[in-house]
Amino acid sequence: MSIEIDKINGNKVGFFRFKKLNDFYLLANEIFFIKLSETDFQNFLNGTLDKEGDIYKDLASKGFIKDKIDVKKLTRLYRTKNNFLLKKGVSLHIIIITKRCNHLCVYCQAGSPELQKDIYDMKEDVAQKTVDLIFQSPNKNITIEFQGGEPLINFKTIKFIIEYAKEKNKKLNKNLNFSLVTNLSLMTEEIYDYFLESKVNLCTSLDGPKHVHDKNRPFLNPIGSYEIVSGWIKKMKKKEVDPSVKKIGALPTLTKYSLEHIKEVIDEYIKYDLRVIHLRQLSFLGNSFGDEKREEFGYSPEEFIFYWKKGMDYIIEKNKKGIDIRERGVMIMLEKIFKEQGNAFLDLRSPCGAGTGQLAYFYNGDVYSCDEGRMTGNDLFLLGNVFKNNYEDITECPKEKALITASTLENFSCDECVYKPYCGICPVLNYTLYNNLFPNIKMTDRCKLHTAMLDYIFLKIEDREVLEIFKKWIR
Repeated sequence: MSIEIDKINGNKVGFFRFKKLNDFYLLANEIFFIKLSETDFQNFLNGTLDKEGDIYKDLASKGFIKDKIDVKKLTRLYRTKNNFLLKKGVSLHIIIITKRCNHLCVYCQAGSPELQKDIYDMKEDVAQKTVDLIFQSPNKNITIEFQGGEPLINFKTIKFIIEYAKEKNKKLNKNLNFSLVTNLSLMTEEIYDYFLESKVNLCTSLDGPKHVHDKNRPFLNPIGSYEIVSGWIKKMKKKEVDPSVKKIGALPTLTKYSLEHIKEVIDEYIKYDLRVIHLRQLSFLGNSFGDEKREEFGYSPEEFIFYWKKGMDYIIEKNKKGIDIRERGVMIMLEKIFKEQGNAFLDLRSPCGAGTGQLAYFYNGDVYSCDEGRMTGNDLFLLGNVFKNNYEDITECPKEKALITASTLENFSCDECVYKPYCGICPVLNYTLYNNLFPNIKMTDRCKLHTAMLDYIFLKIEDREVLEIFKKWIR
């Protein structure tokens, strides 16, 4: 049977996008999705579905039948799912506390200037002006995240910022949170106790078992860093702390070598009771990731998806055996698919969060659109400086408006894609990889990856057991 798309009864059907997946058609509007058999899809297009049948009633309740659309309901749901569009101000503020690092990671994006040169550290006068600018954001919720380099190289300024921000917040009364991304190599009991007292959420990099982690993340020496990071993870997981503070979270970055050992990487997270793992692909940002490194450590979208699916299948099998391990990227997509309150993850929204959901503050006071923007070495994503500009200057400048335009899905062929409600564009990646803020999106690696991931999810939820596992992940 062939679907006669040209015979759509426009008086019957509401707005939708669609795609065929195996033996069913996936339909989606801005709020809901539904799966139809080939026969039911044809009858839906023709306007000949049984009005007393469950399929018709389901389509009608989800806004796919034109004369049954509840405009008030759909407007409310759209507003709830996309509440990030309401102008609340930037909530995530990433401070690059230093460019210096004692690691020489094979996929480094941020650079490692000479370890002895503190000219690459943020000084207190810059830190104070940075915090002053951060608190100009009208958002009630403020997260200050410390990154590097290795942030603990400049612990004294981290401490200054935390104390200054807490003091400033006594008058402004915002919901203030702190987080730190660290390789843990310079962690001490004294520093850790201070972070616990200050309720600083900690995240580190764990790339897998020793042979994977040490290959990806050597010290400058070069000596592997696995023993230090795994030792601190074990210590932090055992220590009783305030339940409002995450003891330690971890992220892997997947190189070609990592992918070949994907099950071992997942097992390492299970071993340390790290219940969420994000199987992240390389982004190829930064001046240090040239063609030679891409050849050695990189991979094609097709290669990545092959191993990603292998990893996801392994995670699902572990869940079926009662082992609670979840994939963060899939969790984010599942929340966007199933939850009324949509996940506003900065990379998967339209427009993206560059300059609207996050800002990145460089050690010298320069302010970038996002963490990725500061890694390119390109002034296109430089929006201002804490000594020269205020919050309004930065968030309403012409560059920021261009980035909003370049990450709005409705400006691309994405607007025709069934996965549009669950996806997003990164203008920084587009410019870095394709030298164009407006590339042919369907030809980009990111589009291929997201499409394959969403195909996987919608096919997997045909299995009721997997659907229940996925719903548990986001419950």
